[in-house]
Amino acid sequence: MKLVREMFGSKVVAVSDTRGGGVYSPKGGLDYAKLMEQKKKAGTVQGLAGTEDITNEELLESEVDVLIPAAIENQITAKNASKVKAKIVLELANGPTTPEADEILYRNKVLLLPDFLSNAGGVTVSYFEWVQNQTGGEYWTENEVYEKLDRKMTKSTHDVLDTANKYNVDPRTAAYIISVKRVADAMKARGGWY
Repeated sequence: MKLVREMFGSKVVAVSDTRGGGVYSPKGGLDYAKLMEQKKKAGTVQGLAGTEDITNEELLESEVDVLIPAAIENQITAKNASKVKAKIVLELANGPTTPEADEILYRNKVLLLPDFLSNAGGVTVSYFEWVQNQTGGEYWTENEVYEKLDRKMTKSTHDVLDTANKYNVDPRTAAYIISVKRVADAMKARGGWY
């Protein structure tokens, strides 16, 4: 939540926690410090003054531009996908959307950015660490890492969206197309596949 506000200047209007419920504040948005204070004090975000307590199901169906399932798998299912009002679903959890829900969201013109694209930043930075260690002591500054990560993630996102448009498929299928093609190209280049 803090990064969404700091990096994008976005207003966060709803969050939930692992206790099974959340809070909603559509007009003013949520205050990160107060939210963390509530969680620390009560063990849950629910009960935060000036907000409405909501269920996880209500959160997924909230009037928002971007929905970010970020913790638990199988949250968007065939049962609730048609009720998602967000224009974009940014998967930051592993597998938060079932295959059946994928199809429903795609039919409803909800842009779903799949987990293995959206979550690739951590693995990419691990790769950057490996590269630096392999070069014998050349280490990048934090800003250099963020710049390299931004370029790589932006290019990957464009590649996925371009492939989705080219083949008229959803972004998850497009990401699979790119992945399979890269593996096939690597196998051909090594002479291991004909």
